[in-house]
Amino acid sequence: MATDTFPNRPLTMLIGFNPGGSTDVQAQVLAPILAEILGQPVELLHQSGAGGAVAAAMLASSPDQGYIFQYGLSLPFTFSPLASRASYNHLSFRYVAGVTLDQAALVTGPSTPFTDWAGFLEYARANPGTVYATQNIQDRFIINHIADQEGLTFRIVPTTGGAGMAPLILSGDAHFAFSGGTHSAYTESGQMHVLASLADERLVYYPDAPTLRELGYDVSMHAVRVIAVPANTPDYQVDILRRALEQAVEDPRFIAVTEQTIKMPVVFMDEEQLNKLFAEQVEEYKLLILNSTDE
Repeated sequence: MATDTFPNRPLTMLIGFNPGGSTDVQAQVLAPILAEILGQPVELLHQSGAGGAVAAAMLASSPDQGYIFQYGLSLPFTFSPLASRASYNHLSFRYVAGVTLDQAALVTGPSTPFTDWAGFLEYARANPGTVYATQNIQDRFIINHIADQEGLTFRIVPTTGGAGMAPLILSGDAHFAFSGGTHSAYTESGQMHVLASLADERLVYYPDAPTLRELGYDVSMHAVRVIAVPANTPDYQVDILRRALEQAVEDPRFIAVTEQTIKMPVVFMDEEQLNKLFAEQVEEYKLLILNSTDE
């Protein structure tokens, strides 16, 4: 195939969560921007399960090379293969670019009697079986790490993404939860409160929430929202997609949905930067798994 013919048909953007969460909200804007730049439709395909790992397994085995790519958290590529019997590992992909610094958090809702970490610990100690809504394997490892350190017992309820988490938190059926960004739609109204940052640093838009490390837990979740393709995708296709993403992150529509709607900083990280970051993270995650439990 001549290098100047890509793409010559529609492309598929794979999303590892159900519609309605922060990844989907962002993808709904990013896909048409990329379509304008590439000159071909970019269709969304939602394939939820295991915090994005089901979609990653689908991507790894796809013969469609640059015509299918996954958009979302880096965790399904870096952490999930270490913690489960995945059919792939982080080397099964090429990482075209990172475009958003994820701002994951632990959150609570409007009906709980706590809005900060100290209040949460007091409540959890007095109420064994406090309900936690999980979205992925890594957030469960982190919660189990906290439970072990504090001598707490949680009841863990799985969800299929932010769209599944939000009703549980808003109704009070879950007392606290992992949120990859969906909380941004509810914090200004007071319907959700950020208890702690899961990132290495405090969240850009919620600077009053401490990091887990500040709270005394030696864990974090440093994730980047990336575009990934199968490992055998040719260089010229990766280059074309990378240049398109470089333009996309400067588009006012993408900046608005990222910084104003889901409240995350726009970044641009190339393949070399991501490969270095992910190699380091894989080693860190091996230690986390070794020293924690997932029940």
